[in-house]
Amino acid sequence: MSGKPFRVLCLDGGGAKGFYTLGILREIEAMIKCAIHERFDLIFGTSTGSIITAMLALGKSVPEIIALYQEHVPTVMKNKDANGRSGALANLSETIFGDAMFTDLKTSVGIVATKWMLEKPMIFKAHIGQAHGMKGSFVPGFGVKLGDAVQASCSAYPYFNRKTVVTSDGDSIELIDGGFCANNPTLYAIADATVALGIVPDNIRVVSLGCGNYPPPPVNWWTLDYWKQKTPGVQLLQKTLEINTQSMDQLRVILYKHIQTIRISQSFSEPAMAADLFEHDLKKLNVLMQRGVQSFAEHEQTLQAFLL
Repeated sequence: MSGKPFRVLCLDGGGAKGFYTLGILREIEAMIKCAIHERFDLIFGTSTGSIITAMLALGKSVPEIIALYQEHVPTVMKNKDANGRSGALANLSETIFGDAMFTDLKTSVGIVATKWMLEKPMIFKAHIGQAHGMKGSFVPGFGVKLGDAVQASCSAYPYFNRKTVVTSDGDSIELIDGGFCANNPTLYAIADATVALGIVPDNIRVVSLGCGNYPPPPVNWWTLDYWKQKTPGVQLLQKTLEINTQSMDQLRVILYKHIQTIRISQSFSEPAMAADLFEHDLKKLNVLMQRGVQSFAEHEQTLQAFLL
């Protein structure tokens, strides 16, 4: 390597399973002894990963983010319909982000959403250097409030409502969850680093964090959750997001095998670890976070080499 390392952090989507990601991040922050945004030059996030990305880039510590997740995520996920979940997500966004804009961020970011009508990704970015073209009209985050971009990235339709944002150009764009195009946003982040920013591949260090894989939760036939799980759409959504995640990582290995990357997202088969993206049992979510801590421990030496 010749030159300063360019460090990239990528955070998958996964709904409530983002607690696993936070367990890893808590230990990373403790290890580097500074705020995450001070060590990473670029942070990309999808869905729950976009919430964490935005808060990290605003300068929040991981313990602060964990406390906010513990307070708000069960409230969002325990709702039984899209209107309830989207309303709770909007309240979370207003509480955490308020009127914050992409110009308020302390490091470069990418927040991934999907255009409903055009069926293409829409990636909200903080800095003009990340633009792959049309730099003359670049506006950070397309002029959209940070919280609105995050809501769009998290709108796992049809279990959340679609989110409409209005850009600084006055364009009204209907968006859905970024997981439909890149639940694992690592490829997009590497493209920004290598192509847009022109970073030498030998200098790039990527830390890519998933949300873990778990057996489906057991349900009782007389509950609404039973019918939710039996609905093919719910199963299809989860399968679609996971297939997308795995496909993106396979492509990364093929296309960017020369870029040093740590990928952490373990699979758990024990029945006690059963969970899905709608999990709202705080005790279970805290267990997921503890598993994230264990996953950090298994990769600690490599992470030290990347980040210290």
